[in-house]
Amino acid sequence: MKRLQTILISLFFIFSCGVYFAQDAKDLVRQGKRAQNMGNTEEAIEIYNQAIDLEPDFTDAYTARAYSFGFRGDHDLAIQDYTKVIELDPNNADVYISRGSGYNDMHKFNLALSDFNKAIELDPTNARAYNNRGFTKKGLGDKDGACKDWKKSKKLGNGEAKIILINNQC
Repeated sequence: MKRLQTILISLFFIFSCGVYFAQDAKDLVRQGKRAQNMGNTEEAIEIYNQAIDLEPDFTDAYTARAYSFGFRGDHDLAIQDYTKVIELDPNNADVYISRGSGYNDMHKFNLALSDFNKAIELDPTNARAYNNRGFTKKGLGDKDGACKDWKKSKKLGNGEAKIILINNQC
């Protein structure tokens, strides 16, 4: 009875502390996302590193780690991971959008524009791609082009586009 009690207490401690023994890279990514959602960015990155070590071509691990890098302001590292995902899955419009957003954050607007154009080529109905490309065009000094993209984003269902259009006097 005492042994069973010790085991139960140990299991309670393990799970109450958020310790989780991952079985595979997918489990590790889920664990990393939980850590990131709790504000533990460094822990999340370490967990994603483990997932990548287990499965070097697992795009979800690179994408999640890129998000964490971007969250802590390491845009160069985020872009490296997004680039790896693009090498592994070149038809993923969302990754081009994410990498383009990183380029926008770094004021590398020409590179961002290229990524948003590619995302739109892959998915012409992606409101987020038009929205973010609008900010890139604004950064490049093309207000008319920016307004056109934000109007297209609104038409495609972006609820925030109305506010963006008003704030930018489109």
